Amino acid sequence: MSTQLDPLSLSADLLYAVKTEGDTDWLQDHLATLEQAHLKRVLTTREGKLAFWLNCYNAYAQLLQEADLSSLEGSPLQRWKFVSRDRIPIGGVWLSLNDIKHGMLRCSKHPWGLGYLPRLLPSSFERQFRLPDCDPRIHFAISHGAEHCPPVAVYSPADVGAELDIAVEWFLEENVGYDPEGDVATIPRLFRRYRGDFGGARGIVDFLREYNAIPTGPNPSLEYENASGPPDLEFDVELEDLRP
Repeated sequence: MSTQLDPLSLSADLLYAVKTEGDTDWLQDHLATLEQAHLKRVLTTREGKLAFWLNCYNAYAQLLQEADLSSLEGSPLQRWKFVSRDRIPIGGVWLSLNDIKHGMLRCSKHPWGLGYLPRLLPSSFERQFRLPDCDPRIHFAISHGAEHCPPVAVYSPADVGAELDIAVEWFLEENVGYDPEGDVATIPRLFRRYRGDFGGARGIVDFLREYNAIPTGPNPSLEYENASGPPDLEFDVELEDLRP
């Protein structure tokens, strides 16, 4: 058996190299040729899987964006193809950004199921290496290519929980508004798109309170930001965007 580098270190080093404009080719080659048995021995904890797939997603989101910027500047259908094409080789399997986000990080949830529907026919690779459940904090840690996203961080298994909390706090402080007179919280549309990940409306309110985005007390009304069109380079595509 050949000696292989640690997958967790490879994913972290790849994202760091992308952020610092370093050499990424050799890191991509090692990730592509990882033996799945080796990957299985390393990704044994929830924290390890979180860090590995977050780093892989954010690294390849940037690499693919640099290679195919025109797709993100095109129609919703072009943006959907951008995240759906299998262009990411890991462990001998070709994955898409959607495979990593909705399959691995969201524990095989449908991209348009509002967080309630399962992803149809997940592969054996996905079933083996996905997270055991969906952690809603991942929505504030993965790069969507938009200006309102938190700064992309390199995640480590030992600190991924605290690092995710920092990303959530940053995002909510920048993007959540609260009107005390009307007791209304204005929140980004991602909470609607993935509301099942948060446990529905009640879960969203609890989540906002946990991170001090709204005060404790009466249950506020939730108001989603107006859909004036997706920001430039937004990866996420809603089902309504693709309808004629």
